Amino acid sequence: MREWGEMRGERCSFCASGVETRRLRSRKKTKADPSLSDRVNKPRDRLTKHLNFIFSDGRPIRLLWSAAIACCLALFAANLYLGDLNQDEGWYLYAARLVWQGKLPYVDFASTQGPVMPFAYALAQPLIGGLGVAGGRLFTAVLGFSVALCAAWLARRMVPSARRGVVGLMAFILAGINVYQCYFCAIVKTYALAGFFITGGFLLLSCGGARGRPWADLFAGVFLALAVGTRMSAIGAPAGAFAVLLLIGLCGRHPDSRLLVRQALVLALGATLTGAIIYLPFAIRAPAALWFALVEYHAGREMGSGLAALAYKAGFASRLGQAYFVAVAMALVAGVLFLARRSRRSAPAARSPILSCLWAAVGLVTAIHFLAPFPYDDYQVMIYPLFCAAVAATIAKSELWRDGTGVNTPEVAPLMGPHTLAMTVFLLCVAAAAASPMNLDWFVSRRDRIWWPLKKEFPLARLQRVGKRIRALPGAKPGAVLLTQDPYLAVETGMVLPRGLELGPFSYFPAWPEEKARARRVVNRAMMREILRTCEAPVAAFSGYGLAIRLPEVIRLPEEERRELWGLVTERYRPVGEVADFGQAATRLVILTR
Repeated sequence: MREWGEMRGERCSFCASGVETRRLRSRKKTKADPSLSDRVNKPRDRLTKHLNFIFSDGRPIRLLWSAAIACCLALFAANLYLGDLNQDEGWYLYAARLVWQGKLPYVDFASTQGPVMPFAYALAQPLIGGLGVAGGRLFTAVLGFSVALCAAWLARRMVPSARRGVVGLMAFILAGINVYQCYFCAIVKTYALAGFFITGGFLLLSCGGARGRPWADLFAGVFLALAVGTRMSAIGAPAGAFAVLLLIGLCGRHPDSRLLVRQALVLALGATLTGAIIYLPFAIRAPAALWFALVEYHAGREMGSGLAALAYKAGFASRLGQAYFVAVAMALVAGVLFLARRSRRSAPAARSPILSCLWAAVGLVTAIHFLAPFPYDDYQVMIYPLFCAAVAATIAKSELWRDGTGVNTPEVAPLMGPHTLAMTVFLLCVAAAAASPMNLDWFVSRRDRIWWPLKKEFPLARLQRVGKRIRALPGAKPGAVLLTQDPYLAVETGMVLPRGLELGPFSYFPAWPEEKARARRVVNRAMMREILRTCEAPVAAFSGYGLAIRLPEVIRLPEEERRELWGLVTERYRPVGEVADFGQAATRLVILTR
């Protein structure tokens, strides 16, 4: 019985001593015959044992998912409450309120983007009406978090089933643990909604095609058209997907060539029909205002000299690299591996048409933004989750992942496996988020020589306090007119802006003829003077953005014209208070009453 127990290696009352004797002999033999390889491999074996324990039974996926979701939610919460205010938040939320009240963009008020966003945010009007700008940010943050989840789901569908867990996790980490991305998907701008439609559209597209689900391709076109209806520059997403699918299908080298051609045509059908439904009614009723929103407003900006335009574009690329450093570095690694494989003429991995569509969409949208007169780096926020999904899937298909590592030396295999890669990406993204310069803006105000004074009040909290202060003034009740070019004050107080000032500081086109200004729902010099002379608002409030910007060039208003406009205000209103470091760029707010 004892011998049988030793052969099986079981520890029982009969064989325990035998097993212990065998272990002692093994240890003595090892100790008596040491070698260089044993001394080198012993630390590695111990590390391998610990890594195998950590990475067994799906434990790293669960732990990293929990940690990644916690970090992502923390970043969204911090940016929601601590993030700086942006003028766009005011007019987007005010436009949503007007739509909730039955008015239409372009027809009743000016807009600078497609009509989808005010209709989508009108659904959240009960939340916004109760919480003000904070309610709009909460709705936006929910959309932004959903976009990160969609990016993870999309990345999973690009790779074989054995790799889906880690690839989806990496895509979520890249998209969700980024201070810059979370900020612009927490404040009220078009990016979170457009990103939701883009990632959702490509997710539906990955469900169609060769899987024989034309309805998925049709709804993918619907989603991508809704993205274009939210922000016009998103047109690169459906255009890139359609071009790639049609090109691969017509080449005839793919085994599902006919299905890819059908997928491209069904996608185009869904996008075209939805785009017509979105834009055609407004093109008929208010063509000038629609043209202004989609083209004229953006094309009229002052670019400066050729050197200045080049500097803007170089700054665009530089700021993107800083904001998305980890994802950009991973994309460069994937590109180097791809080029190295081609140089060795090794057999390329099977390419996914949908993955090629992702890269084409990212490239086209980036090119559109880069060619804009003044390319803001935050334009890329809506396409970044798609970029994260493409990067994660490409890394999974590269040599970095071959046989678990891409390196055929077993000594380093445990350290280069997919779980370790995911953990490395997580740690890098957490480190980049912790080192982001945007974190300093949460707590520190503008630098005073060699000192960094802390903020006495967070921007959103200050806006809420100012809103309460205005509502306490005589006649300042919800529904009353508020003379201001800071629309988020109207959102926070529930008051109404004078007609023509719905775009806030970007409503003033002084040199335009009155007929042209009225057709585009903005004001010219004469119309602005008329508002300041006759407006019956009980309260006026102007920050540093008020009566200071000239459109369409988006340049500083001449000082003599600004003094003239302020003179018209002070003829009928008297100052009752000032608020320092208010709103976007922390300017001085002056509150006046009649």
